[in-house]
Amino acid sequence: MDCRIDPVRALGVSVGDANVIRNAGGLIVEDTLRSLAISQRKLGTTAIMVIQHTRCGLSTYDDAEFRAELEAETGVAPPWGPSPFGAQEDNVRTAVEQLRTSALLPYTDDVRGFVFDVDTGLLTEVTQ
Repeated sequence: MDCRIDPVRALGVSVGDANVIRNAGGLIVEDTLRSLAISQRKLGTTAIMVIQHTRCGLSTYDDAEFRAELEAETGVAPPWGPSPFGAQEDNVRTAVEQLRTSALLPYTDDVRGFVFDVDTGLLTEVTQ
């Protein structure tokens, strides 16, 4: 969701070559799976790249505190569960594993994880 990242430039693809799904933290949540299932089953995509980035504001984010603030402000408890933001490469590995083992996705052989360096523009693959 970070506006510093241009997927077309970062991946070296043309507009229309990749379905890009963004969310806070690059985590695999219910809507991520819904979007990927649609992308694979209805649009014919077969490869998935999980990309998180350096200097992510969520690395200093306290999810429990944010959820409590929202509930105090609105009177409504957020419907989503706590978001685990740990070591970045571990987060990427976890996301890749979640996708590779999802029964909702027909194509899980080509799921790879990366970290994008917002300072250098380099994309580094995270090994499993």
